[in-house]
Amino acid sequence: MIASAASVIAALRGSSSKSSSFLLVTTTLRLASASRISISAAPLRQAPQKLMAHTLAWATLGLTQPANIEIPKISFAAKEVDVTEWKGDILAVGVTEKDTEKDEKLNYVNPILKKLDSMLGGLLAEASSEEDFSGKVGQSIVLRISGLGSKRVGLIGLGKSALTTSSFKSFGESVAAAAKSAQACNVAIVLASSEELSAESKLHSASAIASGTILGIFEDKRYKSESKIPTLRSVDIVGLGAGPHLEKKLKYAEDVSSAIIFGRELVNSPANVLTPGALAEEASKIAAMYGDVFTAKILNKEQCKELKMGSYLAVAAASANPPHFIHLCYKPPGGNVKVKLALVGKGLTFDSGGYNIKTAGSAIEIMKVDMGGSAAVLGAAKALGQIKPLGVEVHFVVAACENMISGTGMRPGDIVTASNGKTIEVNNTDAEGRLTLADALVYACNQGVDKIVDLATLTGACGVALGPSIAGVFTPSDELAKEILEAAEVSGEKLWRMPMEESYWESMKSGVADMVNTGGRAGGAITAALFLKQFVDEKVQWLHMDIAGTVVNEKKGMATGFGIITLVEWVLKNAS
Repeated sequence: MIASAASVIAALRGSSSKSSSFLLVTTTLRLASASRISISAAPLRQAPQKLMAHTLAWATLGLTQPANIEIPKISFAAKEVDVTEWKGDILAVGVTEKDTEKDEKLNYVNPILKKLDSMLGGLLAEASSEEDFSGKVGQSIVLRISGLGSKRVGLIGLGKSALTTSSFKSFGESVAAAAKSAQACNVAIVLASSEELSAESKLHSASAIASGTILGIFEDKRYKSESKIPTLRSVDIVGLGAGPHLEKKLKYAEDVSSAIIFGRELVNSPANVLTPGALAEEASKIAAMYGDVFTAKILNKEQCKELKMGSYLAVAAASANPPHFIHLCYKPPGGNVKVKLALVGKGLTFDSGGYNIKTAGSAIEIMKVDMGGSAAVLGAAKALGQIKPLGVEVHFVVAACENMISGTGMRPGDIVTASNGKTIEVNNTDAEGRLTLADALVYACNQGVDKIVDLATLTGACGVALGPSIAGVFTPSDELAKEILEAAEVSGEKLWRMPMEESYWESMKSGVADMVNTGGRAGGAITAALFLKQFVDEKVQWLHMDIAGTVVNEKKGMATGFGIITLVEWVLKNAS
């Protein structure tokens, strides 16, 4: 369940439904009715940056299919060249507020800006004064010029300083916006002042700028009747070093950005296209594409019954689209495993609320996003398939289904039994995500993992508490909290640790079962986390991330891919 945060509703109501295109892989998954499916395929060659719609094996409601749109690959290079001699469409300069300082003759003091302005006859200083450009975040000037190798020069504000991953990503997104506006094919990016950065910081900065540029160029237009293909083909990052270490970081940025785009597309997908079966097919394609390190198991309804997943199957019972329980397993090249991890994602491809139906004002029209946790988990799987870290085994688990309404559906007051034997009185059918996660967490623990991180668009309460930019994390493990928060600091995503107040569990007790599935209104995100804790083995370190507030970009009404890069960073940290 996602309760309606007003900011999310306002942003998304009335926005066009943007749905998913999928990577075309030349294998299909045939689901048997009685046996467990295992896939272990040789890696398939992937067309470079080509995102294609695939024809589903079943007809989709509304006859809707995503358009075949080829996304051009952007080539990144790190260079040490004189910016005045660089030849191309746009020279984009990142400028802090300090960099805009001028001397008594109104000339720039900053060496790079001073050199550029001297070759342009003072045009930059004049334009920045006229436009009141002071280097603040969100400010930019792009001028068509002569006298330099580039056709245009752009000044993009970085604020008082640019020392964080998120600020450099935002800079890259601003460069992408300028490139789209000018229909530029090639761009050079330089910081007016980079001397403050250490050698390692330059590596991270270049990677963040590249990632921001890729994500800034991307627009999900597969369901528009007309769309323009971005023209940007190459980006030179100047003045932040060169060599194999930087090239490796730029490749990492490309891999993770590709995975984030994949995750965004999944969340943007309408429920009439991205059914539980379609989501399972996308997971299987990841395993087939990276068959040297991945295997896949897709469990059908009967197999889930054998594992006694009563909590998950109760949620799925009303839908005409059958549930698909997804389990991908990554094993590192060489086979040496030091630690076993699990990533569990909530996979409600649509949530009507069930018999506690979502009413007007409860954001039912955007409930396609209720699988944002599974998109983050599968996006991370895609990135790790490309990166191939050593020494770590990772299990990716998604209990995919729809929460619908029918005569076969779960009713308020029903008692369901999870696969660990615990019983749950369903006092609200719209608190369904935690019911599916209960069996998913039990399953993950049974894989013998050491640590679990689950991601879910679980409660509107968390979105109300932390807003649209910060996800809440809940865990009884200080060690795991530290690991995830450090990974988020590197990734640039914002997390905030929330309390696990055990006294609140009193509100979750049932008179006729072990527990109810919702407590009182107060502390709803906390009681939801306490509910999940009942299904995690005490020997396993576990962390829950509530991404209800962060799953979509409010201004654009589009998915963010939140959580993917933090998960990748966390896995890599454990691998090292």
